[in-house]
Amino acid sequence: MHLTHHVDANAPLCALIRALASRPGFVATHLPQVQVLSWDHYVASSPQIYEPSLIILAQGSKLARLGPRTLEYGAGHYLIQALSVPFMCETFATAQAPMLGVAVDIDRAVLGELVQSMALPPDPAVQVQTPQSMSSAALDAAMRASVERLLECLQDPMDAKVLGPTRVREVLYTALRGPQAGVLRALVEQQGHFARIGSALAYLREHYAEPLSVEALASRANMSVSTFHDHFKRCTELAPMQYLKRLRLLKAQQMLIGERLGVAQVAHRVGYQSTSQFSREYKRQFARSPGDELPYQSLPV
Repeated sequence: MHLTHHVDANAPLCALIRALASRPGFVATHLPQVQVLSWDHYVASSPQIYEPSLIILAQGSKLARLGPRTLEYGAGHYLIQALSVPFMCETFATAQAPMLGVAVDIDRAVLGELVQSMALPPDPAVQVQTPQSMSSAALDAAMRASVERLLECLQDPMDAKVLGPTRVREVLYTALRGPQAGVLRALVEQQGHFARIGSALAYLREHYAEPLSVEALASRANMSVSTFHDHFKRCTELAPMQYLKRLRLLKAQQMLIGERLGVAQVAHRVGYQSTSQFSREYKRQFARSPGDELPYQSLPV
């Protein structure tokens, strides 16, 4: 009985997402910070990395594995990806019941403004603890309604342009009133380690093809090398240089599949000096050679 009600409650969301999902995978909308996603078959566990975002599923489900943790999120939950961390992702969907969802970027500037407007008393726990970089929360009525309003305005380019930014703020605000508010507040708590690691990850995403050292990253985060290394690993389950390697390989996979570039060209573009080293590490990560990637085969979502 509960399940029927649950499906009905998400029916408007499903219809709004279907109208925007012009093809499988992640699809851009009229707002750069919002994508819809759909998938019509099961996808075995594969390496993924998402930008910091809220991922709300209206149908279907996913299993995310990060280190020792496994998170399940589906039509009754949404994922809070507070930091851009590599994880293993398994997708459950069929042609009859495709996975349908929406991804909303977490803009730290907007988040900071919202926290300031809410004038919440300082929470000492937010400064000292390292929250989970990925967590899931129940898709309650308030979140469902705010996501519906966002998707409704995306159906029309003018509505998206004029109302869209406000609707995105509303979704982030609703998440800040939800059960996982702590992790979002930690992301903008300037003195907190979590926020500093968030800034370091944002820098890595922009500069991953450049030569980078742990010392330089620690210095940017205003932390000692040992403190930076410790908190980085606690947040991402990887040491900084392991993270950088994983990020480069995932970016390389996207280029090989989506951009029809040669292996040597991709190796160079993601920061490898040696094509043979790139090929070896790629094969170790994905269990196939970079040359085996077929252009335009679909990337897992």
